[in-house]
Amino acid sequence: MTTHHPNTRRLVYGHATNHDCLAFIDADTAAGEAAEIRALAAARTWGEARQVQMTHLENPAGPECYEEDDYADDKPFDITELGAIVDGYWPRMVTARALDVLPQDLQDRYGEVVLTVHNGEYLQVPLDGEAELIAKLGERGYEVTRDDDLINLLDGLGLGSVTA
Repeated sequence: MTTHHPNTRRLVYGHATNHDCLAFIDADTAAGEAAEIRALAAARTWGEARQVQMTHLENPAGPECYEEDDYADDKPFDITELGAIVDGYWPRMVTARALDVLPQDLQDRYGEVVLTVHNGEYLQVPLDGEAELIAKLGERGYEVTRDDDLINLLDGLGLGSVTA
């Protein structure tokens, strides 16, 4: 087991297919978010979907998004038909996370802020800057792990094929 200093920032990064660039997220919440996405994707009925407990993300099938009267508990549930997912609002764009977790000077040097029409800003970090950026983060005491599958799951890629 790797021990790390309690103040060490742990990041997971990878190639975000949707934007063809690198994405960076907080490693401490990434696994929990992924579990919540998988749990919702595995729900077979609206009742199951509503019961998915979420602490990191908002449940896009929850009562604040859908009237229970319209979607009976036993009605079949398909995550790919959820409005928030169809419209691209859930889960939050994974490439936007770099704006929260990367030091500002490194954002300025290695990335470019891109404004999307519907989902706000994200940081476009070109793939060719990977080695240098990861080295710089290491110099500053960041623990950085690459996991493309996790990054793309958190971006909502291929949700229809996700199974718990």
